[in-house]
Amino acid sequence: MARYKIVFSDIDGTLLNKDRELSPLTLQVIRQLQREVPVVLISSRMPQAMQHLQQELHIAHQPLICYNGAQVIIEGETRSSKEIPWKTIDALHAFNKTLDCHLSVYNDTDWFVPAMDFWAKREENNTKVTPVVRPLAEVLEDWEHSEKGAHKIQCMGEPEKIDAIEKFLAGHFPDQLHLYRSKDTYLEIANKNVSKLTAIKMLLSSHFKLSLEESIAFGDNYNDYEMLKAVGLGVAVGNAKSEILEIAKQVAKHGKEDGVALSLKELFNLS
Repeated sequence: MARYKIVFSDIDGTLLNKDRELSPLTLQVIRQLQREVPVVLISSRMPQAMQHLQQELHIAHQPLICYNGAQVIIEGETRSSKEIPWKTIDALHAFNKTLDCHLSVYNDTDWFVPAMDFWAKREENNTKVTPVVRPLAEVLEDWEHSEKGAHKIQCMGEPEKIDAIEKFLAGHFPDQLHLYRSKDTYLEIANKNVSKLTAIKMLLSSHFKLSLEESIAFGDNYNDYEMLKAVGLGVAVGNAKSEILEIAKQVAKHGKEDGVALSLKELFNLS
């Protein structure tokens, strides 16, 4: 399809099958398509949780958009980075002491967890990355001295604990944070100044020299909303949240049923 010259795809809930792997059809279609059109993965995941998928798809030479747009990697180098300030994380840590909700913190290729609990093991299984177990207080002490922050914070726990954290952050840092409630037990936190859309705009203008109108994006969740609404063709997989289905220009089959691959086959007339 001549009008569209680049494809961006979310991963979890969108590109992977029921076993959280790339299906044979997805591999075949994207390997074929990438010879003509760049395919870029865009996710809340950390780099290592995306790079093995790039390798399988034969797109390791393409940029990566990680942490919901907070980190953009081109040719192995971070070209854009926006962290959650240290002081904000420290305030969340203090608030969470009475809740004892699981807080994972990420910076570039580092992932720290308080313990290898149910939540850490679940994420390890989903992403194929093993975290470092270290008390958040120690991580924050190091980050304060090195002037680091987090590319992402992931809160995982009982819905009422996540509710409390979401209310606290929304009340205290409304202009500083994006809060993505991917499930009732998950809250993903990123810097307010970045999103998947800001990362796409940066890549299109500085690297690919293409327009939003020439772009296709696939997604399923709240953090895909801006991206799908802005690109030339925003495609929601059939299992997407209702708000995403409403604004999508096209709806594909379920993500676990090769929705992305089947849509790309049709759009680009692939055999």
